[in-house]
Amino acid sequence: MAQPTPTVRPDDFDSFWDDILDAVESLPLNATMERLPLRSSPEVDVYEVHYDSLDGVRIAGWYCLPVRRDGPLPALLQLPGYLQDPPIPKAVARDGYAAFSVAPRGKVRSRTQFDPGYPGLLTHNITDRNTYTYRGFYIDAVRAFDFLRNRPEVRPDRIGLTGSSQGGGLAIAVAGLRGKDVRAASAGAPYLCGFMDAIRLTRTYPYQEIGDYLRTFPDSAPAVRATLGYFDGICFGPRISCPIIVNLGLRDNICPPETGYSLFDAIGSPDKKLYPYDGCGHDAGRADHDSVVCAFFAKHLKGEEGESDVA
Repeated sequence: MAQPTPTVRPDDFDSFWDDILDAVESLPLNATMERLPLRSSPEVDVYEVHYDSLDGVRIAGWYCLPVRRDGPLPALLQLPGYLQDPPIPKAVARDGYAAFSVAPRGKVRSRTQFDPGYPGLLTHNITDRNTYTYRGFYIDAVRAFDFLRNRPEVRPDRIGLTGSSQGGGLAIAVAGLRGKDVRAASAGAPYLCGFMDAIRLTRTYPYQEIGDYLRTFPDSAPAVRATLGYFDGICFGPRISCPIIVNLGLRDNICPPETGYSLFDAIGSPDKKLYPYDGCGHDAGRADHDSVVCAFFAKHLKGEEGESDVA
């Protein structure tokens, strides 16, 4: 069985992020929504959303609502993978949720002001915690959560987070940064966890971007390690208090399962459950696990009890 790996949490980790959250608290979202008839259907209204995030970067997203609804809805924030262009979450809306799929900075529809490229995103300003890519990227995801929380058709106490790979890592970060405001979270094959261990355990991309950087700039290793400590999902773990499920593929050569075990051990929520899938790679058992995720959110966001094995 895969074993946990060590990650050092900076002593000022919480104050670093709390200061950033305090700074963006006074930043208006200035959100806009435009219904898209071509994307909509008789069952689901689709909207293109834009809002302001850290450093004045404008962020895009797809927002879907069931046409027929009675009263405020539970909501799901869908977080994207590293190379994935965020999908339009119409299927989630058909299940009775307000569904928002966000495109953080650097994604196709949010790259006018910030575009380090792929590869490039993972190592952009990697030696400076105050300008590193994921400082803004994580806050873009937090602001997407805030968008949902401020929508009149959404129940602010019933918002969940879901994603796989980078999306799983973003779910961890937002669950940590928004704490008790998050109702439930699901993180699949979580990326952005145990960075320095991952580059030792795998030679695949995207983590190999860091290996390439360190090979080119070997003297930067101490600064890289210091910066990544502030963005490591394992370090967000103690801040997570919501019910959460994590699924891993034990043969994942992209996000090593060792880092997933370390993350799970670090999560502070007493209501957590790990689903390790033997024989599975980076899909992390998705074919079997999707029904678990659906039942998990039905329970925690809708108050429904099902027969699936949920936390």
